[in-house]
Amino acid sequence: MDNPNYKSGFVALIGRPNVGKSTLLNYIVGQKVAIMSDVAQTTRNKIQGIYTSPEAQIVFIDTPGVHKPVTKLGDFMERSTLSALDEVDAVVYVVSASEKRGPGDNFIIEKLRQVKKPIYLVVNKIDQVHPNELPDIVNQYKDDLPFKQVIPVSALQGNNVNELINQLVKGLPHGPQYYPDDQISDHPERFVIAEMIREKVFMLTRDEVPHSVAVDVTSVKREDEEHVHISANIVVERPGQKGIIIGKKGQMLKKIGTMARKDIERLLGDHVFLQLWVKVVPKWRDKSAMLKDYGYRNKDY
Repeated sequence: MDNPNYKSGFVALIGRPNVGKSTLLNYIVGQKVAIMSDVAQTTRNKIQGIYTSPEAQIVFIDTPGVHKPVTKLGDFMERSTLSALDEVDAVVYVVSASEKRGPGDNFIIEKLRQVKKPIYLVVNKIDQVHPNELPDIVNQYKDDLPFKQVIPVSALQGNNVNELINQLVKGLPHGPQYYPDDQISDHPERFVIAEMIREKVFMLTRDEVPHSVAVDVTSVKREDEEHVHISANIVVERPGQKGIIIGKKGQMLKKIGTMARKDIERLLGDHVFLQLWVKVVPKWRDKSAMLKDYGYRNKDY
């Protein structure tokens, strides 16, 4: 490293479901690494987005939205979130300007009391409220924790996001550049591909097929220099959900595949042939072996 003043470190994003953590991460990184959906709890793993500049590198860990777990998957998600907080140099606690503080926030604040690292309060979605409302929104949180700073942003429009990055860099220790300049995520391509397919399932089937969907990418084969062949199973818990995802005369599955393929082609920079199947695995979210198969690994399982 030529620059002795180079800063680097790990920053966790935490917050209730749907406060815009993934949107914020995607804006910072400038490319899609975390799936976005207004269906709660779409982010299940600690997706890392990497921000690199000539002065600094920040590795972001996007933790699953904190909620009370009701299944083994939910339990994994909560543990995944809390373990992330032990591994970082700073925590960004994201709240939504458009929602009042709720029990989920109280739960997070209790957990954050145990964290010894600097915590930044980021009030997202400021584009959805009048500027005069901001002080009252901030007052709901600011006395509960010794926040290093309070930064209002709009992740969707990019307002004030650069200020957030500048403040984070300022607080990071001097350190090496962990990843190459052009790397935006440490997840293998298969994981990101699965997330892109899952995002399209959420987007197109909405409330009909909620959290009981996993995507298992079974093969990624490069046919030649420009063509990649990908096969994946969309895993659901009930036959009725399979019917919804396939759709009338296979139209829904075709739509999911077309939309996902476009995202995957942008990610890989190649022509992609995407084959999707739908598989019913009853109660997969409560089976430890299944959770491992679908990428939810945890040393406790």
